[in-house]
Amino acid sequence: MTLIAPEYVRQIAPYQAGRPISEIARKYGLDEAGIVKLASNENPLGMSPAALEAMQAAIGELARYPDSNGFDLKAALSAHYDVPQDWITLGNGSNDVLELAAHAILEPGASCVYSEHAFAVYALATQETGARAIVAPARDFGHDMDAMAAAIEPDTRVVFIANPNNPTGTFVPHTRIEAFLEQVPADVVVVLDEAYNEFLEPGLRFDTVEWVRRHPNLIVARTFSKAYGLAGLRIGFGLAQPELTDLMNRVRQPFNVNSLAMAAAIAALGDRDFLERSYRCNRDGLRQLTEAFDQRGLRWIPSFGNFVAVHVGDGARVFESLLRQGVIVRPIGGYGMPQWLRVSVGLESENQTFIAALDQSLADRPA
Repeated sequence: MTLIAPEYVRQIAPYQAGRPISEIARKYGLDEAGIVKLASNENPLGMSPAALEAMQAAIGELARYPDSNGFDLKAALSAHYDVPQDWITLGNGSNDVLELAAHAILEPGASCVYSEHAFAVYALATQETGARAIVAPARDFGHDMDAMAAAIEPDTRVVFIANPNNPTGTFVPHTRIEAFLEQVPADVVVVLDEAYNEFLEPGLRFDTVEWVRRHPNLIVARTFSKAYGLAGLRIGFGLAQPELTDLMNRVRQPFNVNSLAMAAAIAALGDRDFLERSYRCNRDGLRQLTEAFDQRGLRWIPSFGNFVAVHVGDGARVFESLLRQGVIVRPIGGYGMPQWLRVSVGLESENQTFIAALDQSLADRPA
């Protein structure tokens, strides 16, 4: 049988997630307990105890479908961000929100702008709609807002901006993004992906929700996967004015967020102590890693997320060497950076294990 499918779907290269610990243990004959995973930008502290308790309380209702509208979580988010509930779109992770925006707005014959070295899902979401991708050149591995503004064409319908950016960790000052928003045509939807916002230093944080109030074409996407530690539950949300949220809800799967995820997210949102501990752990871990890179003369990109990109030469070889030592990081050759690895911040002991393994990997470099 010959299946008939759009050529743009056949050309999609599926997203490559970080390697799970169990897979590496099987492949290399390692003890799972000794493997350190610093590949997926997860929270090394785990999740908020309040979130765990909320999940345990919700288990008894799992025979029933979740609230498809997510009323309780929307109410909590509405109070937290001071926006009406009809400005909120819930997603199966913020990744879902990004794809909902693409499917609601893009189509064959339209184009989407995003930056070189930006999150891989922007390319996937664009391609799976049949739209055309316009990749703006990066500046110092980060978003060049002037280049992105210049890249917008008459058929452009969506612009994706990651701030901080994954996988490079770069950050665009809010004054530059605000100026960009003033330039963008009103019929172009801007998706501001702030998955790593909670890791910013207090002096760099900004109320981007205020921009949503002023710009009907703006979606701010956030997630509970990173600083809140709920990656395995897959829950995120988007904030936008009602015309955009209505469109995204038209293409959203019913029950796209499960009951445990919503219960945990409500509790996590209120646990400010855990969020602050996560921020401090990340700040200290970044310093530990970058000081080690400096001591070894390794180039690294200043990061504003919970990971850092480091130049190691032959990224594929060093990645494989680290795997054999039970340390999982992320190669980013697919982002046009084959000589770099992205390393998530772990606990102090995990970071040290990685540093020692990296020393071994670099020492084993072929002559």
